[in-house]
Amino acid sequence: MRRQRNQEQAELNVTSFMNLMIVLVPVLLMNMVFSQLSVIDLKLPAGDQPSVVDPKDVTLEVIIRSDSIQVSHSYLLQTVVHATFPKEGESYDFEGLSTILQEIKKDPVFAEKTDINLLPEPGIDYQTLVSVMDTVRIYPAVVVTSVVDAALFPDISLGAAPDLATATEVTP
Repeated sequence: MRRQRNQEQAELNVTSFMNLMIVLVPVLLMNMVFSQLSVIDLKLPAGDQPSVVDPKDVTLEVIIRSDSIQVSHSYLLQTVVHATFPKEGESYDFEGLSTILQEIKKDPVFAEKTDINLLPEPGIDYQTLVSVMDTVRIYPAVVVTSVVDAALFPDISLGAAPDLATATEVTP
């Protein structure tokens, strides 16, 4: 005599699993760290194309060297140095850089200008480059009774710093 096995289909009980998910998902979402990213749009320099470049165009430059930061502008193949800020210990003078750029922005030649070239030497660390970018883009200004961020030169282009031996500079 053969025995017949009771072949009942087992029911899958997912109630406890669903209860776990209902509790676990909100807890994980509340504990999740949201990272905030800032993006700066950079533009590449136009290049050396004499037929395209307007000779009356003034180029404002910030040269970042391992021992100083230099602010200058180029006009008709001549470079005029506005200020040089030597490195003090391990830090650069970002306040002095912001002050000179605010003065330059008041000049009618640069009043409508929004672009600036950052020219770091090889070996300049990333944090220094980001700090210079933040300094040349905006500065804190007092309007009525509140502090707001005023724009200096938000359109940033990156290039390479000229060699010290080949730089021809005129001090104003």
